[in-house]
Amino acid sequence: MTRRDHQVHGHCDARFAAVRTAFEENFEGRDELGAAVAVTVDGVTVVDLWGGWADARRGRPWERDTLVNVWSTSKGPAALCAHILSDRGLLDLDAPVAAYWPEFASAGKEKVLVRHLLSHRAGLAGLREPHSLEQLYDWELTTRRLAAAEPWWEPGTVSGYHALTFGFLVGEVVRRVSGLLPGAFLEREVTGPLGIDFTIGLPEKEAHRAAELVHRRAAVDEERPAPPMRLTPLALAALANPLVGAAEANTPAWRAAEIPAANGHGTARAVAALYGVLAGRGTYAGRRVLSPAAAERVREGQGSCRDLVLGAGFAHDTEVALGVWLSGRNGSYGPNRRAFGHDGFGGSCGLADPEAGVSLGYVMNRMGPHIADDPRKTALVEAVYDAL
Repeated sequence: MTRRDHQVHGHCDARFAAVRTAFEENFEGRDELGAAVAVTVDGVTVVDLWGGWADARRGRPWERDTLVNVWSTSKGPAALCAHILSDRGLLDLDAPVAAYWPEFASAGKEKVLVRHLLSHRAGLAGLREPHSLEQLYDWELTTRRLAAAEPWWEPGTVSGYHALTFGFLVGEVVRRVSGLLPGAFLEREVTGPLGIDFTIGLPEKEAHRAAELVHRRAAVDEERPAPPMRLTPLALAALANPLVGAAEANTPAWRAAEIPAANGHGTARAVAALYGVLAGRGTYAGRRVLSPAAAERVREGQGSCRDLVLGAGFAHDTEVALGVWLSGRNGSYGPNRRAFGHDGFGGSCGLADPEAGVSLGYVMNRMGPHIADDPRKTALVEAVYDAL
């Protein structure tokens, strides 16, 4: 690939030149197609880069305001909605879910707590009955089925990644308390007031800015191959009921739906800003979104374990906090084990490190095979910390 093919635009402070180098190397050696990365330190943007192509045919350059579906990187902003309500005394994270959503108490779920939803410990990683993509787009149907479902394991005892169901579970509690779905609540309380270019789903009027998601070419060599997944009935329910990939996520129907766990759309700048609220201990751009205590609670670990769904994908046990993953022994979000964030299917990432005052957003449209810790993201994170 020539330099013209992946021309990089934007700003990068001299101190963080290694981040620009890593970003360019993603195009040269890690099969990047189009991407953007943004980094803030103490609320100041020190890196804001973009480059490559917004479509598979390389006919549309990736622009400063190109949007892309960030998959599970959306979970951090979705969880933020619940934390805002908790901070205001409207939602008790230690209360039973059924206190806000009475129908949820069926099938042995009377004692499932709100914190269990946020920490993937509710036992509802997926539905047992077949659930089509069209049914996933139906909020009422999906939440009704989850309310009636029997947990796969004893809730509260261990984490198992709720890939798609997380957003419906947390989101329905947000709706029951606030009267708004998470997308509307996030816009009213955070992205609108702060001018952050991020939405859950994508308004049709913004479709022209959306990058086309493209799966990785099979022939590309991986410097860190994705570990094989054990396709247990639980893993299949969590990750393939329904099965969603780039082709589905590029459709108007996916973009029009409310899927808070997986169809947030934004720029790298927007992702860095949303996680920057947490890196700033609740404050971003001079506006307080959460109290310092509430911001700290977001990273309250819920117990280290081998995730029941994703366990084979990590070298060590991992620890989920209340809507985000801790960096931990894997160093997923840098050397500070108490840094945290969330990765998106295929490569994207949002990161917050309150001790360093750092937030990072990385978005791309060439989807790699990794659910977490894609080599492109890892290279960028390492470059950031090398510069600090």
